[in-house]
Amino acid sequence: MSTTTISTSTSQHSASTLRKKVTTLNFRQKKGRGELITMLTAYDYPTAMAIDRAGIDSILVGDSLAMVVLGYENTLPVTMDEMLHHARAVARGAKSALLVGDMPFMSYQVSADEALRNAGRFLQQGGMDAVKLEGGRERADAIRAIVGAGIPVMGHLGLTPQSVHQLGGFRAQGKTASEAKHLLEDAKILEDAGAFSLVLESVPARLAETISKQISIPTIGIGAGAGCDGQVLVTHDLLGLFDRFTPKFVKQYANFHEAMNKAFTEYIDDVETKRFPAAEHTVEMTDDEWNDFLRITNDGLCNS
Repeated sequence: MSTTTISTSTSQHSASTLRKKVTTLNFRQKKGRGELITMLTAYDYPTAMAIDRAGIDSILVGDSLAMVVLGYENTLPVTMDEMLHHARAVARGAKSALLVGDMPFMSYQVSADEALRNAGRFLQQGGMDAVKLEGGRERADAIRAIVGAGIPVMGHLGLTPQSVHQLGGFRAQGKTASEAKHLLEDAKILEDAGAFSLVLESVPARLAETISKQISIPTIGIGAGAGCDGQVLVTHDLLGLFDRFTPKFVKQYANFHEAMNKAFTEYIDDVETKRFPAAEHTVEMTDDEWNDFLRITNDGLCNS
């Protein structure tokens, strides 16, 4: 199988090579200026390249890989080696966006030392610029250890998918006064521990806005309303590629699953009815070369 390189035109947001590399400092500066931060997930080279060329601020190699690419029921089974494999592909495709590697289940929960070791692998072996991990105050020691080694850490509060069994499913968090207070406290603890930003997932919009105003680091919302300092979505949800379910908070910008199904069925029909390949899809020889081929093969048959 081979691929053919083709030239494509680019828009004003397309030339990622002209963009400066986005850093954690840029995140803080954007919050200070009131500019919103944009973030999407990617798990492979072509998607990362396309997202980067669009002008995204940050790309998350999310543990959502487990569900939307590898077909698992939740994010728990994905391993460090699998995450690193996909992180390297994304790093080859995206040169300007801030790249964040999502630390998978049990890669940071056992001890701060193990968290630091695995975080280092994301930068050293995966080509990432930062890591993300889930949890509140119980992760403060791990965050301090990782940040202390010079590795930027993005926190993640609210609905933390790696705790799906403890939470009783994929449920919104912070909906009671006591839960909201706990989340606000956790956000401040993670800020103090050295996190450079914080994902807030599936929490009430008023709570997310309040947290965003009370901490100095940027918040990135997913299902947390418009009051956060930025937004992130799973790209497969945005593109309509994941058809098992679509979270309520997702805005679907395309339906690639339907388009792919149409393309695949048309291909099958074209092959079965011999409409493909047509002459324009076929490599040919000159008549002279073909006649020479017939002559030498016929001679060979006669001599045998």
